Amino acid sequence: MPIKIKNLTFKYMTGTPFEKTALDNVSLEINDGEFIGLIGHTGSGKSTLIQHLNGLLKPTSGEIYIDDVCITAKGVDLKKIRQLVGLVFQYPEHQLFEETVYKDVAYGPRNLGLDEKEIEERVKKALEVVGINYEKYKDKSPFDLSGGQKRRVAIAGVLAMQPKVLILDEPTAGLDPKGRDEILYNIKRLHEEYKITVILVSHSMDDVAELADRLIVMYKGKNILQGTPKEVFKNVETLEKIGLAVPQVKYLVNSLNRKGFNINEDIITVSEARDAILKILRGEEK
Repeated sequence: MPIKIKNLTFKYMTGTPFEKTALDNVSLEINDGEFIGLIGHTGSGKSTLIQHLNGLLKPTSGEIYIDDVCITAKGVDLKKIRQLVGLVFQYPEHQLFEETVYKDVAYGPRNLGLDEKEIEERVKKALEVVGINYEKYKDKSPFDLSGGQKRRVAIAGVLAMQPKVLILDEPTAGLDPKGRDEILYNIKRLHEEYKITVILVSHSMDDVAELADRLIVMYKGKNILQGTPKEVFKNVETLEKIGLAVPQVKYLVNSLNRKGFNINEDIITVSEARDAILKILRGEEK
């Protein structure tokens, strides 16, 4: 489901001494089925931008099109848009409230007025997608689960609405390494299997380097850079100037090259670096 944003501007507390421009004339396009990494320093406008994509915020000016429907137009059915565009906030487990995992994931579909058979099918499918065993966990309290499991159940609640676009705001924040890896694995699997559009907001350059097809870099309310991860991470100086970095492995590659190794400077993922270093150790490259 393609997304088009045209000249989007959003100001908080307009007309007061505290007026602040959070988005400044942003224009961009996201293709159907793309995996987008949305990155930027705190306060860059990332969270404000994503809250416009399902109508939680109304722009000061500009237009947003979801599948060629202008969602910023008067009279648009935002309830329908929110079924198409699923938004998972930071710490979504704080929104868990039902007494069982099943009831929590079923809450959204039930509000759509679906019959029980359809609801059950959606709950099963959503839990399977996030790696939660339906039979084992459906009757458990969500509050008895680990942090990573709670997070996955909360994401399943959004997936059960069967959105065409899934937006995740820092989905691994606060998780231990195991929980983080589980979440990222399931997001990657979800995108590969169901071909839905995914927008991942992240502070981790390593995560977006591994997962995203394309990156959008926000700074002071503007999208200042976009391109493939390899294209964007060539701009080391620009990224560092705005408080970001490049993947840790890129710093390693640069350090090894300064010591006389000849490693491709475009490498941005651990697997790429591993393969390149092994080739050198085996004498396959000079």
